[in-house]
Amino acid sequence: MERPQNERFVSRLTRGTLALILAGGRGSRLKQLTTWRSKPSVPFGGKFRIIDFPLSNCMNSGIRRVGVLTQYKSHSLNLHVQKGWGFLRGELGEFIELLPAQQRIDETSWYTGTANAVFQNIDIIRNHNPRYVLLLAGDHIYKMDYGPMIASHVSSGADLTVGCIEVPLAEASAFGVMSIDQDHRITKFIEKPANPEHMPGEPELALASMGIYIFNTSLLYELLIRDADTPRSSHDFGKDIIPSTIGKYRVVAYPFRDPQTNMRAYWRDVGTIDAYWRANMELIGVTPELNLYDQEWPIWTYQEQLPPAKFVFNDEGRRGLAIDSMVSGGCIISGAAVRRSLLFSNVRVESFSQVEDSVILPNATIGERCRLRKVIVDKGCKIPDGTVAGEDLDADRKRFDVSPDGVVVITPEMLGQELHHVR
Repeated sequence: MERPQNERFVSRLTRGTLALILAGGRGSRLKQLTTWRSKPSVPFGGKFRIIDFPLSNCMNSGIRRVGVLTQYKSHSLNLHVQKGWGFLRGELGEFIELLPAQQRIDETSWYTGTANAVFQNIDIIRNHNPRYVLLLAGDHIYKMDYGPMIASHVSSGADLTVGCIEVPLAEASAFGVMSIDQDHRITKFIEKPANPEHMPGEPELALASMGIYIFNTSLLYELLIRDADTPRSSHDFGKDIIPSTIGKYRVVAYPFRDPQTNMRAYWRDVGTIDAYWRANMELIGVTPELNLYDQEWPIWTYQEQLPPAKFVFNDEGRRGLAIDSMVSGGCIISGAAVRRSLLFSNVRVESFSQVEDSVILPNATIGERCRLRKVIVDKGCKIPDGTVAGEDLDADRKRFDVSPDGVVVITPEMLGQELHHVR
């Protein structure tokens, strides 16, 4: 299917589009990293949060009308959006609205599914009167221009377009899996199938939904109202709404490709501890797939005004250094060695310590003579002097949490340091 390349055509369409980012989920597979924050609010890439990627994609695509639907422990996410994304001009019709679960339909209901979350805000959507509604998951890492996808939706005469990407068949059970015909029309869609079907001629690959949907607005209203009146529905787009449209409407797949190479584009679901660790580790490579230094497609975020990273002491055995690593502003590496690691803002590593293959979230302090290997240290942790983690996983399991691939997760609570006082 030919994709329209006329930029003026695309820009007119993006101005008539309302984006809704579904950001209310906990992301329980990230375990302790989402004890006090929602998954879209989890820090990523040294200075960002996961939510910054779909928001930046919207801004860079020319979509300046955005709603962010929040629910689970959303305070951190709300603050981040308010502080970092308040630069749009309301008088020009631009906005990012926070849409928390607020019992708009009745006095008892929280959001009970992704479709229900949108349904509960249907009056707000009507007030904005968009031609198209772009639904986005708030918990994936990728860079994507939504303009060509919207243009493809219009030119193909689709009622609904689903963004899709090839994934290994062994991982496909975590996604909505679809089959398509030669015109990219979706002929089958099953959410998280136990035995996913492979792509024709590709026995090791399946075609998976990215959680990106473009609806003609009138159809979206119709589907949401019908779903709300269906007693046994789970009120979920992947489980209920999308499967109900197959064969009844023109539902088209939009393969996500790199515009330069036409190959499979970068996209990561960082929904598990191991996937989250790997995606962060990829960034420290010499030429990572995800280029955070791309000035043509910047990732925007809120960040404090911090001093540059500092490396101090140059004595034998006590040399402040970082090799094959990313070190954010406000960090002080004081006579310690950091290798193949990613340090977020305001991290301090004290003398004689070694940090390898690790992700250290903001405001963490690593004491003297520590050895940390393949760990994730949560925000605000104060690692005691002499701590060793990542060398003896059996011992680590008694104090911390260890993932299936051997990533050690350390949180303040595990260290007896309560940052969140609830009583």
